[in-house]
Amino acid sequence: MDPIDNKHGIESPRERLRGAGLRVTAPRLAVLEAVEGEGRHSDAAAVAVAARKRLGTLSTQSVYDNLAALVDAGLVRRIQPAAHPARYEIQTGDNHHHMVCRACGATADVPCAVGHAPCLQPAIDHGYAVDEAEVLYWGLCPACRSQNEIHSTEIPKK
Repeated sequence: MDPIDNKHGIESPRERLRGAGLRVTAPRLAVLEAVEGEGRHSDAAAVAVAARKRLGTLSTQSVYDNLAALVDAGLVRRIQPAAHPARYEIQTGDNHHHMVCRACGATADVPCAVGHAPCLQPAIDHGYAVDEAEVLYWGLCPACRSQNEIHSTEIPKK
């Protein structure tokens, strides 16, 4: 397996699983590699397809169980934009935020709004020890904006 560059240096997926205290199983390894290989912000369905290509077969429940274990271990980050499926990414622990398209759900990383975690503080903390702020910016991606402009310039049919 080729090592990949990540925040912990150059480690193979097997080494990262072991380092997180997780057993290295074929399904877990396939799911981790699928999240890495599918690019940023993959949903569980895309992860399942990619993991099945690696293993041949893998239940949907196994995909979700392994994604949950990887998220709990801090190897994968899960974001859940409202009205869109959960997305998974490898980039963890760097306090970045996300921009989400209201129309198609495309998701892009954006640097932290202010600085180090938590980059934002609530006006009232209700006694919580705040250690992270998760920010989602909403709008239309360039492709959907372009499509929207095309439709808005069309002459209405009678």
